[in-house]
Amino acid sequence: MGSLYSAQPAWLHAWPAGLKLACMAVFGTLLFLVDSPWVLAAAACGCLLLWASLGEATRVARRLMASVLTAALLVAAFHLWTGRPDVAAVSALRLACASTLGVALTVTTRPTDLLAVLDALLAPLAHLGLQPQRVSLQLALMLRFTEHFFTQWKKLDDAHRLRTGRTGGLRLIAPLTVQMLQSARRVADAIDARLGG
Repeated sequence: MGSLYSAQPAWLHAWPAGLKLACMAVFGTLLFLVDSPWVLAAAACGCLLLWASLGEATRVARRLMASVLTAALLVAAFHLWTGRPDVAAVSALRLACASTLGVALTVTTRPTDLLAVLDALLAPLAHLGLQPQRVSLQLALMLRFTEHFFTQWKKLDDAHRLRTGRTGGLRLIAPLTVQMLQSARRVADAIDARLGG
């Protein structure tokens, strides 16, 4: 699978994965507890500064962020069309901020480091009779496939752009779905072989 992790060093690479995950969880929760467009606008400025401070480490995710910002603008346009400018601002700013935090975490944290944090956090579930390793594996796969989805989307869009000179847009949904299902099948077979062995 492709990865959005960037080996290009940035200051956030030095932070422990657990601390970054905790900060994202706290700030992400606060984003949804705040309803003031002005406070969210200030948060968006902070996220923009965070993104800019990572420099070249963000190169691998710039197209992804452009897609997210486009989606935020479409959400805002829909709410403006329904006559809700306040909801338009709040929704778009929340989406942009939360996505920026998530992508900043992804480009500066190795997937194995995130998995180690998840294992540690879920370890107490063993006392309840659950298998924390399976839960952490499921969460890790969810994060990995989300990242893989955008990586594959970028590859398909690049290939389409080379052939036609235009972005792929919605035309990429069918081939992207096929590739994701094939990837999921390969991963499922590998896990089944490992667990069966």
